[in-house]
Amino acid sequence: MESKTILFSILAAIVALGIVVFQYFYKQKAKTKIHWYLAFLRFIGIFGLLLLLINPKFSQKSYTLEQPNLVLLVDNSVSNAKNKEELQNFIATIKANNDIKERFNLSQYGFGTDLEITDSLLFNDKVTNIHKALSSLKEVYAREQTVTLLLSDGNQTVGQDYSYFKPDPSTTIYSVVLGDTTKYQDISIGPVLTNTYAFLKNRFPLETYVSYQGKTAVSTVVSIKMDDQVIHREKINLSDQNNLKTITVQVDANSVGLKNLVVEASTLPQERNRVNNKRSTRIEVIDEKTKIALVSNMLHPDIGALKKSIESNEQREVVIMASNVPTEALDDIDLFICYQPTSSFKRITDYIQDKGANSFFITGTHSDFNFLNSLKIGIEVENGYPQQEVFGVMNNAFSKYDISTFEMEDFPPLLSDAGPVLITSPFETLLGTQIKGVDMQEPLLMVVENANTKNAYLLGENLWKWRMQTFRNTGDFANFDAFVGNLIRYLTSSKNKARLNVDYEKVYEGSSNTIITATYFDEAFIFDPNAKMNIKVTDKTTQKSLTNPMILKNGYFEADLSNLVAGEYDFLVTVENESRSASGTFVISEFDMENQFVSSNSRQMERVALNANGQAYYPSQLNNLLQELISGDRYVPIEKSTENIVSLIDFKILLAIIIMAFAIEWFIRKYNGLI
Repeated sequence: MESKTILFSILAAIVALGIVVFQYFYKQKAKTKIHWYLAFLRFIGIFGLLLLLINPKFSQKSYTLEQPNLVLLVDNSVSNAKNKEELQNFIATIKANNDIKERFNLSQYGFGTDLEITDSLLFNDKVTNIHKALSSLKEVYAREQTVTLLLSDGNQTVGQDYSYFKPDPSTTIYSVVLGDTTKYQDISIGPVLTNTYAFLKNRFPLETYVSYQGKTAVSTVVSIKMDDQVIHREKINLSDQNNLKTITVQVDANSVGLKNLVVEASTLPQERNRVNNKRSTRIEVIDEKTKIALVSNMLHPDIGALKKSIESNEQREVVIMASNVPTEALDDIDLFICYQPTSSFKRITDYIQDKGANSFFITGTHSDFNFLNSLKIGIEVENGYPQQEVFGVMNNAFSKYDISTFEMEDFPPLLSDAGPVLITSPFETLLGTQIKGVDMQEPLLMVVENANTKNAYLLGENLWKWRMQTFRNTGDFANFDAFVGNLIRYLTSSKNKARLNVDYEKVYEGSSNTIITATYFDEAFIFDPNAKMNIKVTDKTTQKSLTNPMILKNGYFEADLSNLVAGEYDFLVTVENESRSASGTFVISEFDMENQFVSSNSRQMERVALNANGQAYYPSQLNNLLQELISGDRYVPIEKSTENIVSLIDFKILLAIIIMAFAIEWFIRKYNGLI
């Protein structure tokens, strides 16, 4: 207890005694035995109140001896299975050493994808993330003296570069390099990058790289196969200095379906690991042509120009038809282009409105504006105006899609007899109107977007002149065709309003990252976290099925299928008590990242140890490592003192004594008539 606290306690006793003497004995003639009892009770009460104010405390110190931590951080991935016996003997020797047990608090962790406490090693993790394991260990032993023994072959397959990991100052890392460190000649194929989908009769890019490990110059033949047919072959030369070669090809999508793409490099005579000489992926070729109806009752050069321009993209097909075409021929149309509509278009326009289809109206000198205005499609055009030449002016503020690449230099005017336009729906002007050099502040080409439909309106004819001028300017039609193509793509696109949406990859490289996610919305299109969703996965080869619930994550449902083996699978996602479902097909390739390495990565293991004030060892140097841990003065127990400040008195008990003292005093005084 501090001397100041003792002094205050003595002063409190003196003050309490002075008050009692003044109240009971000063100028009091009769000093009976009762007065002495009352004085004692009054002293207890007053002294107790003063002690509550002072609150005297004293400190207790306790001393503990804290041993440093020795953590065995063991690589539990598939690539380390070949070192199993060597690793187990190494760990057993450390655990059996009495000096180690006396000097350290020993613990063991295994890692692959994540860090976990373990006493048994199964070597079944399909990825190695050393950086994540070291970072997790840093959080577990923050501010504690820790020695980490990193036992691994050093080949990390995912995560940040662990060789630059920086631990706490109180942590030392010793790396133990497992496996064969000899550098053998090795050819390996990198990831095969390509699209998820490709359209029929289009070309899609494929890119990968070939890497080489070795000191002498070698040559290898790289072949690319699609469904067992060689589509590309080339010979490349590699050396110690030029050890990476990028392969880029354009592949023709000639048939519909899921295509298997294999990139393979011929093996070297002395090559030991031949698993990494082949890499595969898949791509789905789909035939998804957009069918567009160009409806016209007249012959005009614009008809041919539009057809040529739109069909410059092979995924679009233009069908030219008259307005009296049977309704059955309209069912598979994705977009309607009505060229210079008149009252004879009534059946076509009724069909468009009933179906809620997107449309593109092009007017000219033969259009019936009275009929167009009667359709109530969001615009009304005044008629009765003379034919005049109108020039198009780009609206740089147009926001629906990018039009910055479209050039209108020296474009001739269009012919129009349309008057001012009244637009009653939300719209954006793509091209404005200019007549005789005066900007009329009227749209020439505009898009109108309602809740469910998209429509475009062009108030002028002779588009074929714009296409011809593009050829004069650039030597091809690309500028105009791209402009029309972007407009058509905008008009044929639609928002996905499905209540059940599934997201997955067509091809998974190995099963370690086979994740399928889904979102489900209620009738108001608000995410429903209370939905119960299940996924049924069927192996196409064995026809065996497995049904599992999907787990709710942050705003979506997830199914982890990492336990599946390589193969082709169908899946079906269903919602309990609902009729909605979604299905698909995916492939798990026979790719194992852990088998891509031919030798241990001793260089990175040495670097991570040096960055943490440690050193790299090999299993044959176990005795040297033990000597370093046992005899060094860096790892000694630390004596820690803990000071515990404790109140001298319990305020509850003291308060009870004070109340009791004053209460007894009052009752005695009342009983004896002293009040």
